[in-house]
Amino acid sequence: MNFTRWSARLTGTQRRAAARTGRGSVPAARGEYEQQPEPEPGPVPVTDGVPALEDLSVREILGGLPALVALLYGPEHRVAYVNDAYAAAFGPRPLGATAAESCPELAELGLFPLLDQVLRSGKPRTVKSRKVHVRGRQKERSKDQGRDKARDQGRDQGRDQGRDQGRDQAKQQAKHQAEGTAQEGSYTITCTPVDCQGTGGVLVFAADVTDHAEAAERLRTSERRHRQTAVTLQRSLLPQELEQPDDLRVAATYQPGGEDAAVGGDWYDVITLGAGRTALVIGDVMGRGVRAAAVMGQLRTAVRAYARLDLPPHEVLQLLDGLAAEIDASQIATCVYAVHDPNEGRLVYASAGHLPILVRAEDGSVQRAADPTGPPLGTGGWLHSSGSIPLPPGSTAVLYTDGLVERRGEDIDEGVASLERALSGATGSPQVVCDRLIRSQGVTADHDDDVAVLVLQHPSRTGPDAELFHNAALDLLGGIEAAPRARAFAMGVLASWRFPVELRDLGVLATSELVGNSLQHGTPPMRLRLRRTDRRLIIEVTDGDDHLPRRRRAEPADEAGRGISIVATIASSWGSRRTPGGGKAVWCEFALPH
Repeated sequence: MNFTRWSARLTGTQRRAAARTGRGSVPAARGEYEQQPEPEPGPVPVTDGVPALEDLSVREILGGLPALVALLYGPEHRVAYVNDAYAAAFGPRPLGATAAESCPELAELGLFPLLDQVLRSGKPRTVKSRKVHVRGRQKERSKDQGRDKARDQGRDQGRDQGRDQGRDQAKQQAKHQAEGTAQEGSYTITCTPVDCQGTGGVLVFAADVTDHAEAAERLRTSERRHRQTAVTLQRSLLPQELEQPDDLRVAATYQPGGEDAAVGGDWYDVITLGAGRTALVIGDVMGRGVRAAAVMGQLRTAVRAYARLDLPPHEVLQLLDGLAAEIDASQIATCVYAVHDPNEGRLVYASAGHLPILVRAEDGSVQRAADPTGPPLGTGGWLHSSGSIPLPPGSTAVLYTDGLVERRGEDIDEGVASLERALSGATGSPQVVCDRLIRSQGVTADHDDDVAVLVLQHPSRTGPDAELFHNAALDLLGGIEAAPRARAFAMGVLASWRFPVELRDLGVLATSELVGNSLQHGTPPMRLRLRRTDRRLIIEVTDGDDHLPRRRRAEPADEAGRGISIVATIASSWGSRRTPGGGKAVWCEFALPH
């Protein structure tokens, strides 16, 4: 491009800029480019209603653009030209002055390093949607309001000073109010190198994208509100306070994904089943937003209801599978349901497409729960099965969702192996272990997925703490001596545990009724188990018959049917369940005095 032609073409702009700034003349940008008189523009020839392209000057083309155009030359980025749109947005700019002195808007846009880069490399560069303050960029409504307000004020003044004077003041005030306020605009800017006869230049082309940026900001605001609603719903559906079993210490952590990640359907729960047994649940609805959180809430509520039936883990998942398909066939979920029985020292679990449970032994070794693992909930057509993993005293188990271990470009088994290494060295309380595992996996506030972690510890008790936990069991061989023998055994054990007399009597009565019920309706083998914790006394009788007793109202003439009603009346709670090897267990609990 010939820079002399640019200088000749742009002298009209220089005159207008000088007139705006009140200067009589504009100094030459450089010594060799003297200001030349501009010929009077003649009419542009028109052919078939369309101006001939070769008869249009560059100044006429750029001057009519709605975009902002500025031409800068030299290493100091001196101003050679600005079009009318640029002058309207930022005011007139003196030609020949450096951009650093006369164009503060370029500094506000952060363009000076980009201008240097374009000048050195000779390659164009574009930056998107940068904000800058421009003058007079107000909505038409604001202008109309300003004119109306100024007109009203002028009319009031005109009553005292004259109608003409008031009208003039109204026009002047409306003009200042409409043009004097600077507002923020957004522009996408392209800086293109220009060859000016050996003097490098940069053409700055700024397209106004304010409306687009405002629409995008409104969309982002709406998405933030939607996300906040989902997070609030998600947190409200999670347990506000975990149940704390007698034999386990439990803690859990939920962390939603970052601002750019929609909230998912991760959840966890701890459910005390009675007789010292505890159910632990963690799951993940494969979806995002409010819908996933709502499905999660329904599944969590269903799990708690099914858990009260005291079913084996695989049967609970079987029920959940059918329910998930009914709730929303388009959304599936993964889930692990595990049950801990302190008498067995194991976790019995079933998995529906979820990641394996990890158990850390007291010596620091980590074991990964093996199969069985069935498909996710909601797929249907699969019979789940249960497995087990040891959980002896001193061990720690971790249940988690995929957000903790899944990374883009990395196999998920590598993430699980990394979690195993972190767990092997994680000691302390369950909450401390939760926090350490999350930090070890690099989960931050900007993480791209939800994370839920559930940690349970089976503490190894010694000293005075161990004295609060006792077990005693008696095999019942049947016959007429079984009930008296069971009562004598219960009386001796409860006395040795130093229970108050009233509690001993209630415990012996409950033992007599449960054993009598088993002798009458059950089949061998029969077993009586007494267990005390720091908070309760548990009495349990097992036998080989799988018929579960129920509480019913006995008529006055009935000779039987009152045993379970008596137990339910004197105990804090009672229940029954089928045992894995066949048969049933009937139990009751008494809360211990503080």
